[in-house]
Amino acid sequence: MKTLIRGGRLIDPASQTDRLADVAIAGGRIVRIAEPGAAWPNTASESASDSAPERVLDASGCLVVPGLVDLCLRLREPGQEHAGMLESELGAALAGGVTSLVCPPDTDPVLDEPGLVDMLKARAQKLRQARVFPLGALTRGLKGEALTEMVQLSQAGCIGFGQAELPIVNTQVLQRAFQYAATFGYSVWLRPQDFWLGQGVVASGPLATRMGLSGIPVAAEVLAVHTALELLRGVHASASRSGPGLRLHLCRLSSAAAVELVRQAKAAGLPLSCDVSVHNLHLCDTDIGHYDTRARLQPPLRQPSDRAALRAALADGTIDALVSDHNPVAADAKVLPFAEAEPGATAVELLAGLALLWAEQERLPLLRALEVLTAGPARVLGGSLGSLQDSLGRISEGGVADLCLIDPRRPWTVAAGALRSQGRTTPFEGRELPASVRATLVGGQVVYDAAQPRRA
Repeated sequence: MKTLIRGGRLIDPASQTDRLADVAIAGGRIVRIAEPGAAWPNTASESASDSAPERVLDASGCLVVPGLVDLCLRLREPGQEHAGMLESELGAALAGGVTSLVCPPDTDPVLDEPGLVDMLKARAQKLRQARVFPLGALTRGLKGEALTEMVQLSQAGCIGFGQAELPIVNTQVLQRAFQYAATFGYSVWLRPQDFWLGQGVVASGPLATRMGLSGIPVAAEVLAVHTALELLRGVHASASRSGPGLRLHLCRLSSAAAVELVRQAKAAGLPLSCDVSVHNLHLCDTDIGHYDTRARLQPPLRQPSDRAALRAALADGTIDALVSDHNPVAADAKVLPFAEAEPGATAVELLAGLALLWAEQERLPLLRALEVLTAGPARVLGGSLGSLQDSLGRISEGGVADLCLIDPRRPWTVAAGALRSQGRTTPFEGRELPASVRATLVGGQVVYDAAQPRRA
C-alpha cells in the first residue's frame, strides 16, 4: 500500500531532524521525505493515477517519530500464557508505539535451544505485528552452570545472550561466557544483582525497616556491576588477539552508585551500554505506600537520590536507553502479601507518555526524550539487527517504514482496565501522561490506529 503521512512534525533523533514534513511510503519503505504539500513521487513508468497514495494520514499537530525500540518486554509466551500471550502483548506494544522489541530468555521453557527460538520468531512473524528480537539464554536453563551453544542460538535469530533476572553465582562461569561471546562478537546482557545480597523484596533503607520487609542493599547492584566491568576489562584487553570482542549491556540500573561506575567505565573506553526502566525513572520506594503490590518490582524502587541520579544520567547520555520493563502479571499473583506477590508490572503502553513526561519535568528537548526510545536502543542492538541496522530507530529515505504518530494534544490518564495487555497491574494507575499514540506503522502498514474501534 502507498501511504502518505501528511503535515506532521517529523522528529528523528538519529539525524537530529525536527521539522514539518510529508512522508511518502511505498513497498514498506520510505520513498521520500518532503516539505508539506509536495506532490507524490512517481517514476517515469507511472501515470499520475498510478502514483497517487492509497491512504493519507493527516498528521497535523502530531509528532511523526521512528517506531519505538523497547529493549525489555516480556511476552509471557511460551509457558506463561495465563499472564500474557503474543497477541495481547504485541498488541499492547503497538498501542504504545513500539515497533521493535527485545524479549528476555526467561520463558518456559527457557530460550536455550535453537528450536525454541525458531518457534517464537515464527509465531511472531505470523502475527505480522511488532518485530521481535529474542535474547538467548547465556547458560542452559538459566542455571548459571553450563554455557549454551551461542553460535547455534545466534544463527536461529538471537541478538544477544543474558540471564534475565537470574545471576550467575560462579564467577568463573561468567568469565568463560564473556570469553566465548567475545570470540564471536556477541553481546551479553546482564541485570546486575549479587545473588546472595539480592534475596530481599524492597530496597534497603528506612522504609524497608519500618515495613518489616527484607531489603536489597545498593551493594547488591554495585558488586555485580564491579564484577562484570572487571571481567569486561580483561576480555577487552585481549580482544584484538582472540576475536572481534564483547559488548556488555547492563539492564535496568537502579542506583546512583552503579551509574557512576558505568560513567567511569565508558570514559575509560570499555564497550558498554546500559538502560533504565520507566519505573525507576519515575518512582521511588515511598511509592510502595501501604504495601502496594503494584510497586513490587525487580529491580526494586530505591531512594529519591537514586531516582534523581538515574534521571540525570539518562539526560546526559550515560544511560543509553529507556525501557518499559513490561512484565505482565496475572491479577491473582498480586493479591497476596507484599513479600509473596510476584514482581512485575504492565508498562509498554505507557512508555512514550512516560518518556515525554520525564522530558517535560526535566525541561529537556523532544529530540533527547525520543532518542532514548529510538536511536539510543537501536545503537545498543547495533550489528545484531543485520539488514535492519540502517533503518530501525530512524527515519530515512530508503529505510523501512516503522513509524509512530504521537499526539501531544491528547493527554490521557492511565486506567488499568483500558490497557490492552493481558496483565493490567501498574503502579502508574491514575497518572496523567502528556501525550498519546495515535497510530503505529510497521513496514509501511498501519498496524494500530487509535481511531479504530478496539476488537473484542
